[in-house]
Amino acid sequence: MTRRTPKSDGIHGIDCLPSFPINGTSAGRTEYSFPSLFYMSPQVDEETPLLQVQQDKPQRTPLPWFQFTIVLFLQLAEPLTSQVIYPFLPQLIRDIGITRGDETKVGHYVGLLQSLFFLTQAMTVLHWSRISDRIGRKPVILIGLFGLSMSMYCFGLATTFWGLVLSRSLNGALNGNIGVIKSIMAEMTDATNIAQAYAYMPIAWSTGGVLGPMIGGALARPAEQFPHLFGHNEFLKKYPYFLPCAVPATFSAIAWLVTFLFLEETVQAPAFALPKIFRFKTNNTGKLMISAPEINDVTTEIPDNAKPVPFRKLLNRRVLIAAGNYATLSLVDITFRAIQPLFFSTPVELGGLGLPPSSIGNLLSIFGLLNGVMQVFFFAKLHDYFGSKKTFIMGIASTFPIFACFPILTYLVKSNGGVTPLAWVFVLLQIIFSLSISFSYGAIFIYISAASPNRASLGATNGLSQMTVSICRAIGPAASNSLFSLSMKHHYLGGFLVYYVLFTIAALALVAATLLPRKV
Repeated sequence: MTRRTPKSDGIHGIDCLPSFPINGTSAGRTEYSFPSLFYMSPQVDEETPLLQVQQDKPQRTPLPWFQFTIVLFLQLAEPLTSQVIYPFLPQLIRDIGITRGDETKVGHYVGLLQSLFFLTQAMTVLHWSRISDRIGRKPVILIGLFGLSMSMYCFGLATTFWGLVLSRSLNGALNGNIGVIKSIMAEMTDATNIAQAYAYMPIAWSTGGVLGPMIGGALARPAEQFPHLFGHNEFLKKYPYFLPCAVPATFSAIAWLVTFLFLEETVQAPAFALPKIFRFKTNNTGKLMISAPEINDVTTEIPDNAKPVPFRKLLNRRVLIAAGNYATLSLVDITFRAIQPLFFSTPVELGGLGLPPSSIGNLLSIFGLLNGVMQVFFFAKLHDYFGSKKTFIMGIASTFPIFACFPILTYLVKSNGGVTPLAWVFVLLQIIFSLSISFSYGAIFIYISAASPNRASLGATNGLSQMTVSICRAIGPAASNSLFSLSMKHHYLGGFLVYYVLFTIAALALVAATLLPRKV
């Protein structure tokens, strides 16, 4: 091998890259390869610039604000639907008589109803998400919004426990929107603006977290709360919880219309072209004709590497670790969300705070408001500074002081015979600590989007993750609330057995978080 002497470019006084001959020639010419910059030792002399040219940071891609705002608006339907029942659900269980006056059984039935939604969602969410990869996101979202609307109207009209069970089950089975909407958001963004998008994502959940409990607490049993307005309304006397359920049901119907008219499809070549189901055109005689539905053949329009991958290829280490951590986070979170309103409504003599539905709704609304503000203004900054993994772990770690507040509050109210100012301080502290959990959601969504085998499989990846989450959310409320009732009834570990279990779950979630890669 013949070594060639590097020459100056004559401009910057910096030696040009030396080239080296490699085996083989082309048309009688010797070909040269260039070594990596990693192995170069550039000459430094008096002509070398003191300030080296630095690579600019990539510019953040602007979000498509019109479509992005529509997605946030659509996402509001689900938190409204789920949160509106929380303030009055314990009282509803008492009213229908399923507990036969046994206060310790209220938590069992409340948890069962909370879990039914997620249990039926777990059975169908992967199905809806995989379908959305093929026929498009828009048709699936329309089906989900229709399911949310009809099931909530039915929930408000139910007068038996089995009626509540049926409507809540339909609510979960027909709604696969949560995974599909995450796929849309990932398809609208890139690596430069995805953290910003997920910072705005909690606006919908926080708004629903504010309005849902307020609506549920303020409009439940309206004939009693507002006798001058509804005191003579026999319908609302017979169905005292229809009014708060009708509000999110009507909102879902409006969201359906907005989706149909304005939402753009984000799947590259959906097999089902919704805007072109009915195409109006005229024939040779000038008569108006309606053509048959248009079906695109995805196998001929997009290459193989841009198609959704088979299900077995989703089960790789990256997807499973991201989905597993999403599941453990959701399990910790849902157990806290399920126990908190039950604890607030439990009589003081049994260790709860004995608050009415309106007060519970106000407290949950305060959390929703604070959560929205914190997410919008601080998530992207915290994520950029700490990274996805540390942000996620920070939220998991905050659950330890959150769970510790429950036994402390029980001790305070029992010792003082009621809710004291000091007890309210711990209620506020619990709400403040719980804000950190939402930071973990934004971080894990980024991991899940990055773990997808390709862009066309985002729906299936989100669906698989959401299925594991729905299973945990189905188990969490029923198990934690039943354990809460058993701990209170039989005084296991002084009535605090449920909190020991919650601490154990949080510790396992923290261990699972260490498996996440340091960089996405």
